[in-house]
Amino acid sequence: MSTDAIVLLKEDHKEVRRLFREFEGADRHATEVRADLVSRIVEALTVHTYIENEVMYPAVRERVPALEQDILESYEEHHVADLLCAELDVMAPDDERFDAKTTVLIETVGHHMEEEENDWFPKVRDALGRKELQEIGAHMLEVRATAPHRPEHPSSLRKAADALLR
Repeated sequence: MSTDAIVLLKEDHKEVRRLFREFEGADRHATEVRADLVSRIVEALTVHTYIENEVMYPAVRERVPALEQDILESYEEHHVADLLCAELDVMAPDDERFDAKTTVLIETVGHHMEEEENDWFPKVRDALGRKELQEIGAHMLEVRATAPHRPEHPSSLRKAADALLR
């Protein structure tokens, strides 16, 4: 398994997209299936945004100052995704806003992943090179082992509170 940070993040993106497709293809009346898929989406995104916010973004921000604005925008996109995940995590699939909120999450995160993969990642790869990306990726794997899996986890709540109180 590669420890290249970009490869690891793209693998996460692939899994999230797969879950999105499953949700979009699920029978609207299959509430248990839809609830399970959203739970898995929330978990995947909670872990993913955590390791990007805690490891990847600070590392790139320090090493590639030219990407400062891109990183700040990414933090804000994660904040929106985190809020939607926290709301979805406590909603029932028969709530009238469940599908709408999930659709907004899918659209928002889909846009974010496209920007990262098509614009941001190539710039990061050019600026950092293979060795640094492997070091960052190894650190991401360490942090992933203890990353929160649910939005109600104290470190996830701290992240949301920090954003609100700034």
